[in-house]
Amino acid sequence: MNLGKYKNLIFYVSTIAFFSCLMYWFFVEGKTLEIGENIASPKGTGATMWENFADSFMTNLHHPLALLLAQIVTIIMVAKLFGWICVKLKQPSVIGEMIAGIVLGPSLFGLYFPELSAFIFPKESLPNLQFLSQIGLILFMYIVGMELDLSVLRKKAHDAVVISHASIIIPFALGVGLSYFIYKEFAPDGIQFSSFALFIAIAMSITAFPVLARIVQERNLHKTKIGTVVITCAAADDITAWCILAAVIAVVKAGSFSGSVFVILMAILYVFIMIKAVRPFLVRIAEAQKGKGFINKALVAVFFLILIISAYATEVIGIHALFGAFMAGAIMPENVKFRNLFIEKVEDVALVLLLPLFFVFTGLRTQIGLLNDPHLWKIGGFIILTAVVGKFVGSALTAKFLKISWKDSLTIGALMNTRGLTELIVLNIGYDLGVLGPELFAMLVIMALFTTFMTGPCLDLINYLFKGKKSMIEDDEHEKNDPKYRVLLSFETPESGSTLLKLADNLTHKMNGNKSVTAMNIAPVDELHAFDINDFEKEQFKDVIETSHDLKLEVTTLFKASTDVESDLTNITNKGNYDLLLIMLGKSMYEGSLLGRLLGFTTKIINPEKLLNTVKGKGNIFNNSPFDDLTLQVLDKATIPVGVLVEKEFKSADKVFVPIFNLSDFYLLEYAKRLINNNNSQIIILDVAGQIRNNIEVKELIRSIEQVAPNHITLYNEKKIEKEFLNSQDLMLISSKSWKNLIDTKDLWLSDIPSTLIISNP
Repeated sequence: MNLGKYKNLIFYVSTIAFFSCLMYWFFVEGKTLEIGENIASPKGTGATMWENFADSFMTNLHHPLALLLAQIVTIIMVAKLFGWICVKLKQPSVIGEMIAGIVLGPSLFGLYFPELSAFIFPKESLPNLQFLSQIGLILFMYIVGMELDLSVLRKKAHDAVVISHASIIIPFALGVGLSYFIYKEFAPDGIQFSSFALFIAIAMSITAFPVLARIVQERNLHKTKIGTVVITCAAADDITAWCILAAVIAVVKAGSFSGSVFVILMAILYVFIMIKAVRPFLVRIAEAQKGKGFINKALVAVFFLILIISAYATEVIGIHALFGAFMAGAIMPENVKFRNLFIEKVEDVALVLLLPLFFVFTGLRTQIGLLNDPHLWKIGGFIILTAVVGKFVGSALTAKFLKISWKDSLTIGALMNTRGLTELIVLNIGYDLGVLGPELFAMLVIMALFTTFMTGPCLDLINYLFKGKKSMIEDDEHEKNDPKYRVLLSFETPESGSTLLKLADNLTHKMNGNKSVTAMNIAPVDELHAFDINDFEKEQFKDVIETSHDLKLEVTTLFKASTDVESDLTNITNKGNYDLLLIMLGKSMYEGSLLGRLLGFTTKIINPEKLLNTVKGKGNIFNNSPFDDLTLQVLDKATIPVGVLVEKEFKSADKVFVPIFNLSDFYLLEYAKRLINNNNSQIIILDVAGQIRNNIEVKELIRSIEQVAPNHITLYNEKKIEKEFLNSQDLMLISSKSWKNLIDTKDLWLSDIPSTLIISNP
């Protein structure tokens, strides 16, 4: 009996012991095989064990792989920090990542910490960084190509193509003119004027489609005519600009227009093959996957092979691998779900891991310190002025000529002036080809940053100057003088939206025309793509609309793409004149685990905004609570009551349990009264601390409720609650402060309530 119990342990020990002895015997006998062999004896340096370890450690530290990994960690951390700062300043995160690249370069980090900079970014390591960043760019351009909706371009290309091509030819011409004045001073030796002028011209003409699409989504312009026009303009601009860039690269590499003829002919043949042969092949493959909801690994391999072969072909032809990657994305099947599935596979690695390497590599090339003369800064200012006049003014005047209003024309101009990452790609190609010198490269990088950064403030200024029209959030439904009881529900998933709508109906069902219910979904802008945003919105609101029909409840839908979900949610809540906000308690992916608590605690420590609030004395009462970060932000900043639903198969609030712990909880009775009036709910009030009996005002309030609905409210004084009783309730109504206290004191009877509505009273 005992032997059977320990047989696994005996087998384990015996196996380890036997094979260890066997290996020892081989090693001993193996020493005899060394006789007669010329084996070098170990070097006796006389160094201590610690010195040997230190030497080995320093050697490993400078190993190319270790150095590359250290660079990636540094780059991602700094890029995300600056990206976060820019998001808080209502700027696209890509601006922060671009700035992070310059900060880590010789302009700042290398200037003030030269030894540390030389240690992390030694010159011999830069080729590895460059090649890895080029892989990131190839994947990024593949995504850019996929995000172009060519069907929209075909349907709505009338005015858009006119504006787009005007927004290219005008700055292109101004760029050639600018080159005429700066060629002598800034063109590298041996570079022809035509090559120099073409690259300056294309640098003036670029619009960053991905950044522009994110801004349009974040500002809720995608549903408007202006949003459709500007997205179509940018798409046409992107295709045209990359085709022109391919031709410019061919001319520069050939040295003349005539020498590039064969390269351009081969490029045209390549495009023809991609559209007429490769694209139909990919469409057939995509059709075979229709309705499956996933892409198998064999199919992923096929598409990646197409991408790599396409990039290789254009590199060999002489028009750069990035054009091939862009083209491979553009010819992808136009099925929205198919593209979205594939983008999700590529995007995280490309944008989060590899793309920041490109920003830093650009920053390492950007030497702002070279601009050490007022004359150079004047030239830089003149370059920025030329870029803004060509793109902003050119696009706006063209739009106005097409009889678009001044506000929309200026908005188009501001958006088309966004250069972003795409500009940096063009500048780096010019630098690699030797067309741009270090000083001019630094000026053009500053121009790219300035024109991208100015987009947001320009749009705000345009809206301020033309503030006759109200925005989506400040529409007629939010007039301050309207006496309706307004409920705003904010949801993340379609299922949670449907559940919150049922709760909102319980609170307002019999109010008829004296209520207003708004269902809002705020989606992170990084998770959306320009071509499928409308489908995404319909999918999010599908359950809510179906539930509203079942309940015969009129509901207003509000959708917003956001770079900062927490801030936008609180801003809309506070400015919309709502009476109650309903949200669902979010769940951490690590919820309930020790790792989750540790990670949650760590996040709270390093979150810059929370640290700032702690220093300023604004830390909230929910520190170390099970509330997720989004809920904490809302509870902290909302100026109206917030109801947080902890949902456990909630159907209807027919039986409601209301524990009253102290006098500050009595505001819950107003919500209990509302549930009785609108849902005929049965309310059971638990006087936990025995304070109701001693408070005349509260007793009168309960008595007034009883007079209107005599059989709908019951008062209990017992502190001990039976589990069966709790299980029979549909909803517990509790104050946020009392719920926090119950969590802190480990009152596990909370888990016996099917669903809980935690209400804060600001």
